[in-house]
Amino acid sequence: MMELNIGVAGVGNFARFAMKEFSKIPGIKIVAVTDINESVVMQTAAKLDATGYTTYERFLDDSRIDLVYIATPPFLHYPQSKMALLKGKHVICEKPAALKTAEATELAALAKSLNLLWVVNLMQRYNPMIDIVKKIIDEKILGDFLHGFFENYASDENLDPGHWFWDETKSGGIFIEHGVHFFDLFSGWFGEGTLLHAVELERNGTEKKLVDRVQATVLYNNALVNFYHGFDQPKILDRQEIRLEFERGDISLYEWVPVKLRLNGLLDNIHLERLHKLMAGCSIISQTNAVPHQHVKGRFKDIPFDTHTILEYGNVSEKQNCYEDLLRTMMEDQWNWIKDRSHERVIDDNNAVASLAMAEAAQQFAKKLK
Repeated sequence: MMELNIGVAGVGNFARFAMKEFSKIPGIKIVAVTDINESVVMQTAAKLDATGYTTYERFLDDSRIDLVYIATPPFLHYPQSKMALLKGKHVICEKPAALKTAEATELAALAKSLNLLWVVNLMQRYNPMIDIVKKIIDEKILGDFLHGFFENYASDENLDPGHWFWDETKSGGIFIEHGVHFFDLFSGWFGEGTLLHAVELERNGTEKKLVDRVQATVLYNNALVNFYHGFDQPKILDRQEIRLEFERGDISLYEWVPVKLRLNGLLDNIHLERLHKLMAGCSIISQTNAVPHQHVKGRFKDIPFDTHTILEYGNVSEKQNCYEDLLRTMMEDQWNWIKDRSHERVIDDNNAVASLAMAEAAQQFAKKLK
């Protein structure tokens, strides 16, 4: 398949952003779009020289469409994915896969039985910075992993009280609508985790119960990781941080799509050289105690090192470019599998199901505490 014709379901702001990036890939063309908003559909279709549809059923009848990209609200992901697969279309869906793990499992099985692509866009795995951290972990440059957290202080400035995001019957709730990205990210680094605890907090002073903050604690091997998501900030204060603590130091990652890394560690010269290769162009912020063959103790273990170094890599100003690259790389990876089933993808249906299972477990645990 040297050409891939894509039909897009749901043409909101993010879908229009994604379509722009998909269209940059040679051989890919957006041939059809659908949305319940007729004026948006027609404007978008005209800009793309595509066909606009206001009903999903008529959209799926378009025989030109090879792959359906679904960017509608989460409660539509399961039925729309299933309908597309049954029409013989490949499917890439925005997160989450569905509102229930059982539904995602069903979609994965259906796609396999039809020899079709079905995947959820968990694009964090395509970030080169995430791969750098994976190499640091696997090579034990900072020793064993001990603790981590993800703190997401997100904006609700564009989420008015009537927005579908606050309605769990439509969004699935924060763990399911948003948390799946980060459950998947950490399982890529450390393997599948075990949920230990979760809580949901409601906003005071609202007529309807509105959950705007959630937290979960997950055990990865013998290390605890805390996940916090709060949608309660003005847009100007929207910020995120991942922190990973190891025996020899820590790594901090900044932004929702991490584009800046700060490493603080006790390093020997070999590992320092390795880090310079992994993060070409990184900056040394400070370097102290640069005396060869030093020894300290931690966790009843001898820790030899040559220098205490703080490195920085990346820049928050690159977030937009990184976001664009991730979308294109994700689409190219999935298209390569469509062309060649022996291609090993970065993400597949297993990511969609496993991340949703963890999110659903966290949500169920939290509700039992109320």
